[in-house]
Amino acid sequence: MLEIRNLVKKYGDFTALDDISLTLEKGVYGILGANGAGKSTFLNLITDNIKRTEGSILYDGTEILSMGAKFRKKLGYTPQLQGMYEDFTAGQFLRYVGALKGMKMKACRQQTVEKLELVGLKDVAHRKLSEFSGGMRQRVLLAAAMLDDPELLILDEPTAGLDPEERIRLRNHIAEIAGDRTVLLATHVVSDIECIAEKVILMRKGKILKFASPAELMESVEGKVGEYNGSFEEVNALKERLQGGQVLRRRDGFVLRIARGELPEGFCPVQDITLEDVYLYYADV
Repeated sequence: MLEIRNLVKKYGDFTALDDISLTLEKGVYGILGANGAGKSTFLNLITDNIKRTEGSILYDGTEILSMGAKFRKKLGYTPQLQGMYEDFTAGQFLRYVGALKGMKMKACRQQTVEKLELVGLKDVAHRKLSEFSGGMRQRVLLAAAMLDDPELLILDEPTAGLDPEERIRLRNHIAEIAGDRTVLLATHVVSDIECIAEKVILMRKGKILKFASPAELMESVEGKVGEYNGSFEEVNALKERLQGGQVLRRRDGFVLRIARGELPEGFCPVQDITLEDVYLYYADV
């Protein structure tokens, strides 16, 4: 169990994270928010990459700062930026990370094969990372994070910069390896989490707006999502006037889809609410 109590991070007068309290058990948690919402700061505090200003983080009842290496051994982490040695092969990179984790050589070599197979890269373990696509590199980082079978897996924007096919492939791998552990997946891409997250932490400006299941979040905006049908020129002009919404193409033309507390005149409420609607609604709250 991971307990976050009254967590605060300030940079001078700027509050990047504002009094966050959560209790997370085993399962997959999606952290959703726009760039600058505080997602990476939150994860960097959990991994102890940066110092907190206030608050505490406990793992199974013990403050992680007092656990030191014992906590890091339970942790697997994929950072937002791909910091990798280009001349290493995929196998060499995983063995290097395993050595940093203090794994014994035999176990490290065995798990290198296992984890690369898990993410579909066993057959290219001998190839240099410089030859890999963005999606393949992200899968290598995911395999490295899984070394030594961590109880807590933290993934910061794991699909950033990937094309749709690579994003789906990596998302499926994350779902497969989640298993009996706590997984925190931070993203601003709604589709990354809507199918695999049991609960969503919705963040905005360093605060938690909502912490609920995708179904509960979608129920919370019922009657607040609507569409307006019209020509491309009409819906674009309306979008500009309302300063928001999505222009979507349908078989019979175009619609402007918005999520607001009160729908403007001419908008019809929709039943097929998505997590993206939730995201857009709370982004404007």
